[in-house]
Formats: sequence, C-alpha cells, structure tokens
Amino acid sequence: MSVTRFRRNTSSTGIDARPLAGYTSGMKTAVSIPDDVFEDAERLASRLRTSRSQLYARALAEFVARHDDDRVTALMDQAVREACGESDAFLQAAAQQSLQRVEW
Repeated sequence: MSVTRFRRNTSSTGIDARPLAGYTSGMKTAVSIPDDVFEDAERLASRLRTSRSQLYARALAEFVARHDDDRVTALMDQAVREACGESDAFLQAAAQQSLQRVEW
C-alpha cells in the first residue's frame, strides 16, 4: 500500500514550495512496499507511538549506516581504541601485515 499527498501546483514557475499542513520539512518521496511489510510497519509505529514517517526514516537511516563500510570500520576502530587504548607501533605493523596476507 502506498499513501502519498500532493499539493496542486498553481505557481507560474512550476514549483510549489508551500509545505503541506502537518508534514515535517525534508524530502518527500513515494515508495512501493509489499502489503505485509506495510502492515508490520503500521503495527510497529503504533506500538512505538511514532509516526510512519519517523519509523521509515529511522529504519532507513539504520540500514544505510549498517551498510556504510567506512563508517562501520571507523566505529569499530573507535570502540577498540576506547576499550584497549592506543596500540603501539609494533602491534600496528603486525596487524597491517596480517591484513595484507588475508584474501578478502
């Protein structure tokens, strides 16, 4: 199921910049999702007492963050530094050599 609200364009430029009443600022887009996923999301949004838009924005942000390899690596590196402190030059060189020998 897809729900989208549009404002009728009446400007001479072809762009109507007025926001729809009740909508937050930000990019608006229409997407198609399977009915069962939509229904599950509706139930979850209700249980979390959040709007559908907030639920989808949070879910998409989490998905994107999980698939941003550089960000994940940086966060893991930060966690290791915080847990173990900075490593010395020998350990860094040994780790680098180990990584170079591994076929990714």
